[in-house]
Amino acid sequence: MRESHPIEAAVGIAYYVSEADGVGGHLRDRPEDFRVREREAFGADVHSLDAETGSYPHLVFRATLRGWDTNDFASALSNELGISRERVSWAGTKDKHAVTTQLFSVKRPEGNDLPTFDGVDIEVLGRAGRPVLFGDLVGNEFELVVRGAERPDNAEAIAAELRAFAADGEGEAESVAVPNVFGQQRFGSKRPITHRVGLDIVRGDWESAAVRYVCEAGDREPESTQEAREYVGETRDWEAALDRLPRRLRFERAIAARLAEGADAPADYREALERLPTNLQRMFVNAAQSYAFNRICSERLRRGLPFGRPVAGDVVCFSDDDGLPDPGRTQLVDEGRVETVRRHCERGRAFVTAPLLGTETEFGSGEPAAIARSVFEDIGIEPADFSLPGEFDSSGTRRAIRVETTLDIDTDPLTLRFSLPKGSYATAVAREFLKTDPEDFS
Repeated sequence: MRESHPIEAAVGIAYYVSEADGVGGHLRDRPEDFRVREREAFGADVHSLDAETGSYPHLVFRATLRGWDTNDFASALSNELGISRERVSWAGTKDKHAVTTQLFSVKRPEGNDLPTFDGVDIEVLGRAGRPVLFGDLVGNEFELVVRGAERPDNAEAIAAELRAFAADGEGEAESVAVPNVFGQQRFGSKRPITHRVGLDIVRGDWESAAVRYVCEAGDREPESTQEAREYVGETRDWEAALDRLPRRLRFERAIAARLAEGADAPADYREALERLPTNLQRMFVNAAQSYAFNRICSERLRRGLPFGRPVAGDVVCFSDDDGLPDPGRTQLVDEGRVETVRRHCERGRAFVTAPLLGTETEFGSGEPAAIARSVFEDIGIEPADFSLPGEFDSSGTRRAIRVETTLDIDTDPLTLRFSLPKGSYATAVAREFLKTDPEDFS
């Protein structure tokens, strides 16, 4: 099997599905080279702009952002309107190195006008009785331009291999498929340590988690930042850290500020981590779960087990009303039901899953369970470890191990067009084509 780039292997992605040489090149040469458009699923009626604002206080709009991070745009909008940041909400988070079309709402009963910003086009849709919520989308459509491709003709050969993977070795499908791994950005593109901090937390080593997040330098960070982190790690001088750490490292500085008040017991280090936003606290444990999931997918790929149909011992989940995997509806596949469930998978009604480990994880049986248990044992974690305080606690869930999509390929420049369900990473597809350093496509 073709081994992945070492940086990917470090986050549990050990192999490529395709053996053909990559096209080379890079993504995101300019924002227009990475276009994302949400496939919306707003579950509320949108009324006209003259609807009664007491019943419909939320102004719903679609924004196309060029070079804007979702969070930064939300902050700029709330500042310009002079309202709380909590009154702006959206369906999905996107990063700034792209052109993204996203659904937003703002709780604004006093008017329908929105401010203008450079790099932002706004289409006001109407008023609703509830805000747009995170997850109010089915998926995302992508258009990725590959610049500087050295072997663009290889794209078709790679696509053929991904169609064979979609067919699970039984001919060639019309669509392509890849393992539904978590992309590099889940762990930190410049400093991929989020999962390692999470593993420290799960193992109960609060001191290591806090110190690692502040002090462990990444090879791709500016040299001055690396030096500051290393100094603080060697001296544990948390007051000096506030002078040495760049102001842009506001989360690291928040931890250092708490530790400067006293760092004598594990509870002090836990409290320091709890100074971070709740979503970041959850992200640490989520990244640890994601790392283990990636390793499970890699081991299944190494053993040659199918991804699109079950084997005895697998746990599948069934589709929801949107045709997406519903991890709340699962079934263990015993030997007598393999063929029946296989037909459900072929029709898109069921999906083979692997665990995102937590206190209530269901392992299944047979070889799939043995793979998961061996990965967790090697990492040194078990379900009970996820019984944690506050935002760090996790009961676990399951995730489909394969994602399938139609794919269009254009040349001059090489362009990939495809769509993915929410929660799946475009880089899981792109990496198969480029086969380069993840920095080239993240």
